[in-house]
Amino acid sequence: MSWDERSKSLMRVGDAQGRDRWKVDLPMLTPEHFYSRDPITLHEAVGTANPGTWQMLGELSVDPYGFKRSDDFDYESYEEFMSEYLVVLTRRSIKWSKLLHGKSQVERNVKVKRYIRKGVPNEHRASIWMAVSGSQEQMEKNPGYYQSLLQAQHDPKLMEAIHTDLHRTFPDNVQFRKTADPCLQKVLYNVLLAYGHHNKDVGYCQGMNFIAGYLIIITKDEEKSFWLMEALLGRILPDYYTLAMLGLKTDQEVLGELVKAKVPTVWRAMVEHNVMWTLVVSRWFICLFIDILPVETVLRIWDCLFYEGSKILFRVALTLIRHNQAYILQAQNLPDICDRFKQITKGAFVEDCHTFMEK
Repeated sequence: MSWDERSKSLMRVGDAQGRDRWKVDLPMLTPEHFYSRDPITLHEAVGTANPGTWQMLGELSVDPYGFKRSDDFDYESYEEFMSEYLVVLTRRSIKWSKLLHGKSQVERNVKVKRYIRKGVPNEHRASIWMAVSGSQEQMEKNPGYYQSLLQAQHDPKLMEAIHTDLHRTFPDNVQFRKTADPCLQKVLYNVLLAYGHHNKDVGYCQGMNFIAGYLIIITKDEEKSFWLMEALLGRILPDYYTLAMLGLKTDQEVLGELVKAKVPTVWRAMVEHNVMWTLVVSRWFICLFIDILPVETVLRIWDCLFYEGSKILFRVALTLIRHNQAYILQAQNLPDICDRFKQITKGAFVEDCHTFMEK
């Protein structure tokens, strides 16, 4: 499938009365459009899209997912990377299209697992996540359930907690601005509110807003985002977001044992400086690498997460630590180690998502 054909895909999400809350006739722009520094390139690509989206997309420093780029963004390096990665994406898109044969469902098998590890093209990502996680099956078994949660009597404390975090969710993403048309804050609120009523043991806690936000960006669908969130928090990562966070704490301890076995020099350095793993990797796990690694890299991780489960989080963490062990071992004290763990999530190694995931 060519990029030109892909650009004709439409963004859509669900409806308060039924399945279509809102629909946006917005082309799915290609990475070439967004790394161009020429405003004409972007505006021509947008064409006759909803006028309310013009201001949202007319930013020169916005990536394909709506995130604003930093002032020091290295366009030259990015263009060099994308010139190679676009070839990979096109090849993967063709292979996935042949595998699916126009269908959105896939069976869990060795071939699909291999395809997922090599990356799911954006035009197939939502449907593949829904299929391999079991979310599509759950949604079809429970028609109307999501809407019933939104129509139920709402817990004022839950509503207040969600409202408090709405403006903190991706302030650097133009789609989450109050002035955006449509504004994804409204969709985010609905998904979090519905999930809070669905899973009363969890309700809402910080970190869930970013996960729901990413799901909304990719699926462009409220109900699908809800069911994917149910799969992540309820089945793939149980007890990560409960009050005690037992699942999160356990997995961090497991990572410590894995580092002890695989990268013992770093483990000894952590012991010598009396650094607890929760201090340096808790955000990696609770945010599932959102706002820690580049967006494209996070999405590649999530491709595997929905199919293989939490073990991909350990693999990513170990890859980061093993690749940067010499740098980490230069740390002189606890604050220095903490800073180095922040730095190892930046740079060319993690930006080249394809090579990174092959590690």
